Amino acid sequence: MGGEVHRQERVQCSMHAQSGVAMSGYSVNPKPSLLTVEEVADLLKVPVSWVYERTRRRGISRLPGFRLGKYWRFSEGEIVAWLERQRGGMLPNAQ
Repeated sequence: MGGEVHRQERVQCSMHAQSGVAMSGYSVNPKPSLLTVEEVADLLKVPVSWVYERTRRRGISRLPGFRLGKYWRFSEGEIVAWLERQRGGMLPNAQ
């Protein structure tokens, strides 16, 4: 009986994953928007060298990103959230 319950939960999780809806009811973007170093620099209106410097920092001032081989990639949502934390709250046009 217990095995059947777990199988049903796995099927439900699988169906939610395929539909793009998380178990919590929130939508999950099936293709997260990944940005390059140049795109992050353009988004933040800073030089590319500034973005690279922020990837080497420790602590809360470090830009959230990850290496894909020799290339840096950044989640657009994480960059926006990082920017809001740096500003200490909401962005002016955020709702």
